[in-house]
Parts: sequence; C-alpha cells; structure tokens
Amino acid sequence: MKKICFIASTGGHFEQLMMLKPLMDNYESFIVTEKTAYSVIKGNRVYYLEQVNRNEKNYLIKMIYNFFVSFKVFLKEKPDFVISTGSLATIPMCIIAKLFREKIIFIESFAKVNSPTLTGKLIYNFADQFYVQWEEMLEFYPKAIYKGGIY
Repeated sequence: MKKICFIASTGGHFEQLMMLKPLMDNYESFIVTEKTAYSVIKGNRVYYLEQVNRNEKNYLIKMIYNFFVSFKVFLKEKPDFVISTGSLATIPMCIIAKLFREKIIFIESFAKVNSPTLTGKLIYNFADQFYVQWEEMLEFYPKAIYKGGIY
C-alpha cells in the first residue's frame, strides 16, 4: 500500500489539508504541520515543525531546522507521495521527496485568486501534479490542474 505524507503549515493551509481527511483514511498516511498552542490532532500520526514566518529575522534558521526535522521524518516514514497545501514550512519536505524521486502533489491556496503564493511559485516547477482552486490561477500556472475548490 502506498504511504502518503500530508503536510501544511497551520491556519487556512492546514484547514484545506484536512479537507482531504477521507483520502488520509483510505491510505497509510501521516501529517506534518507546524507546532502551535492549538496543535491537537487526533487519529493520525503527526510530526511537528517550527512555525515559519518569512518576516522574522530568524526564519532562515527555522527553515534549516525544519529541513533536518523533515529529513528525519522522511527517512522514518518513507512516503511514496507528499501532498501539500503550503506554505513555507512545507518546502523542505517537498525538496527531500523530490531528491528521493517520490511524487509531489501541491494544492495552491484557496485564498489565492489573483496572485500566486511564494511557496507555489517555488514548488510549481518540480511538483508532479500542481492544482489550483481558481480558474484564474491558470494564468500564473499554465500547466496546473483546475478542478475547483477543495471545500
């Protein structure tokens, strides 16, 4: 059976990821997200990363830390697929998966209707499947797949 890593930062990105709960329940899977005061997830194996905000002075240190945590999780779990709804904290896992030739599926944020996210722009060029939730986003991601909103 294929194993899937579901990864997203907290907030709206995580809420969108949890819309895929039926998929999580049908496959061997685990979740990776940022650790916050309200990070309580039941029923799945969960791994936590440092919360990253690119406006913080120490964001690069947190990204490096998250790279090592992601690498450790990747080696332990050995996922066949990584499904991400963004954002910055998810980039290391996507890079690691690509280095190990595993499949990456990225879903651009529902909140982005008229402009791409930084994470989306970075992942777009090497994701195996890239989904947008608004048809207007095909202007920025011409090879993306549009299937409507995840909600």
